[in-house]
Parts: sequence; structure tokens; C-alpha cells
Amino acid sequence: MDKEKLSAKLREVLGRKTRKFRKDGLIPAVVYGKGIESKSLWVEKLEMEKFLRRSGESTIIDLRIEGGENLNVIINEIQRDPVRDTMTHIDFFRVRMDEKIETDVPLEFVGESAAVKEQGGMLVKSLDELPIKCFPADLPSEISVDISTLKTFEDRISVADLELSDKIEIMKDPETVVAIVEEPRSQEEIEALDEKVEEDVSKVEGIVKEEAPSEGEKEGEKKE
Repeated sequence: MDKEKLSAKLREVLGRKTRKFRKDGLIPAVVYGKGIESKSLWVEKLEMEKFLRRSGESTIIDLRIEGGENLNVIINEIQRDPVRDTMTHIDFFRVRMDEKIETDVPLEFVGESAAVKEQGGMLVKSLDELPIKCFPADLPSEISVDISTLKTFEDRISVADLELSDKIEIMKDPETVVAIVEEPRSQEEIEALDEKVEEDVSKVEGIVKEEAPSEGEKEGEKKE
């Protein structure tokens, strides 16, 4: 298995002081794992973005730390700014190539469903990623889900239907539904939903609306 290479530099700046360096195109990171002391790192933003576009988050990385140390790692977590969706911190986890790892692999939905294209249905995805267990060398970057098998509204794709290498152990109930196609709503159902929303709004308005206290109530308050 060819490993993707990524460069990193040791980092001494911690906490809020990293903000200045983020503006200069660096992302703070940390690497940790069995048998090593955790290290604080810098990763170049542009290089990391290119890497993710090329390989995704689920792959073995040959992390080359300035100074000569190379580590086999996977991305354990990428923290992002909730507003800008930019990377703010990366966690790398060091793996041993002779030990199995457990991780989540993204699902890639491919193909075209006749139930969607010809019958106007809506594709419903129940899972976006799948937990698996395998040796690092057997780790897939993604798992393909062929939705062309969804020809009717009765069809479904479950975990057991996914085609994976026998070297990969799925850590999920095989009967778990991955994707189905829902029938389009009829005009009567849409109208019924609109009526229900109007009824709910009127009920809320009735609860929120308060009557002004009578003069007698005001006088009673004064007497107290």
C-alpha cells in the first residue's frame, strides 16, 4: 500500500497564541498514540487542503516531522470553525502497521436510482460513514454504495449488501439500513401537512397571548 506523505513542523506555541500563526497559513496539530510521546505540530493549510481533496480523511499518512522523524498516522479528528468551516486544529493518531485499528470510513454513494429518476422518489441516506476494523494497510479511503439497486420504493440497501474486502471487519449490525427511496408525497398529503401547520400555529398563538388584568385585579394587587 502506497502511503500519502504530509509534512509537519514541531510547535512550541500553544493556546491563544496560535491565532497569529493561523493567519499566516499554519494549522496547529497534535500527534499521539501507543508507544510515543505526544507532540505539538504545525501543518501548512494549503498542503493540508490539497491532501484532503486528493486522499480524504480516511487513509494512512506518512507524517514527516521536521528533524527526520517519520510516523504512520491517521487523522483522528479535524476541528473546524463553526461559521467559516475552516480547519482550526488537527489530531493525528499514530498507528502500528502490524496492529488492527478501528475507525470510521466515509460512504460514497454512486450510480443512479430508477426509483428516484423515473418515479420521483427521494433518496434517504441513513449512514454517512461506516465503522470498521482492519490492519492499516487494508484501510479503504471510502466505501462505495451503488444506489442503482434501488429500483422500487420497496428496495433497500443494508450494511450486509456492501461489497468489502474479507480483510475488513464491519463493526455495525449487518441489517442496518444504509439507504432507501421514499415515495413522493401526494397532493392530499401536502395539503394535510399545511393544515396541520396552521392548526399548530394557532394553538401557539392562543398560548402566548395573554389578557390584560382587570381593574379589580389591579386594585387587589394594590391592597396587598
